[in-house]
Amino acid sequence: MNKLLFLSGIFLSISFQLSAQNNRVDGKIIKDFGETFNVENQDIKTDASATFKVIFDVSKTSEDKSIPNKYIVTAARFLNMHANEGMSKDQLKVAMTIHGGAWQDVLNNKEYKEKFGEDNPNLKLINQLNESGVDIILCGQTAVYRGLNKDNVIPSVKFALSAMTALIQYQNNGYIYISF
Repeated sequence: MNKLLFLSGIFLSISFQLSAQNNRVDGKIIKDFGETFNVENQDIKTDASATFKVIFDVSKTSEDKSIPNKYIVTAARFLNMHANEGMSKDQLKVAMTIHGGAWQDVLNNKEYKEKFGEDNPNLKLINQLNESGVDIILCGQTAVYRGLNKDNVIPSVKFALSAMTALIQYQNNGYIYISF
């Protein structure tokens, strides 16, 4: 009997996981990253007439250097899930500070490959975010400490005096701070 319950539990778990995978929704704004789920029967409805201004703070990187940083992917998910709720790209103002261990993720492909032996898996993601109007901001303090400059990072990345400075200035301009 216990074996039957155990096998039933495994079957239900696998069925639930497959069902969740089939319910993923591709992004309308960032096509190659940031799949989301449709959420039925929401108690807190998304105000699709609002403008959302957010700044994400990213200081961690992936241990596996062959996959994109999940914290950077969060910006793609944010854009895609709100577009799927009927908001336009113009209503979604997004910025992201990069500092701490995440500095590696903004290296240009040549530098990343030299350091980690593979192409930068964040390059395509960062380029798509930038093309969608997302400001990717590198902490100047981290940059100087790590020897980063305009020649060895992804060209679309912007430099600030510090992540702290960028966070303050964006928040002063109405952006809401989100940290994971």
